[in-house]
Amino acid sequence: MSVFAKRLKEIRLEAGLTQDQLGVLAGMEEATSSSRMNHYEKGRHQPDYSLVERLATALEVPEGYFYTKDDDEALLLKLFHRLSSHSKNDILQKIKQK
Repeated sequence: MSVFAKRLKEIRLEAGLTQDQLGVLAGMEEATSSSRMNHYEKGRHQPDYSLVERLATALEVPEGYFYTKDDDEALLLKLFHRLSSHSKNDILQKIKQK
């Protein structure tokens, strides 16, 4: 299974969405969304970057989340992405001081 397929399935399940629901949220036709999402989650096909952007938006993660191999890094990306701008700035300042 590809890293992308693994991350996509994990975050979709975490969001409590079916493959069909996620596909529709990402702008796919309802008639084909479940099948297309299944192919992406099984690693049979890779979506183009514009679809990755739409999936990321629907799932509230950065696009890079889907491509990082390290589980801890993926978690950090997801959590950081969901923070307010103020909280992001605070964290970045603390990290820069180290």
